[in-house]
Amino acid sequence: MKSEIHPEYAPVVFRDLASGATFLTRSTVSSDKTIDLDGETYPVIDVEISSESHPFYTGKQRILDSAGRVEKFNSRYKGFGEKKS
Repeated sequence: MKSEIHPEYAPVVFRDLASGATFLTRSTVSSDKTIDLDGETYPVIDVEISSESHPFYTGKQRILDSAGRVEKFNSRYKGFGEKKS
């Protein structure tokens, strides 16, 4: 490999803004913000959503009212495409 062309790969904390959960992992991303975790200081990246707060992973999915949408659509476009006499 060529030297000095690869980004630095270092420990980083990702913080979920929705749930407050933190994940310590290694990444090439960097940040000016820091956080103290387990007695060490790490750069922190704030994320909007993660596996801790995503409805698919938490099992708290919202059920959409698709029947009401279909009825509303059908009533709005009732008779569309018919020839007028």
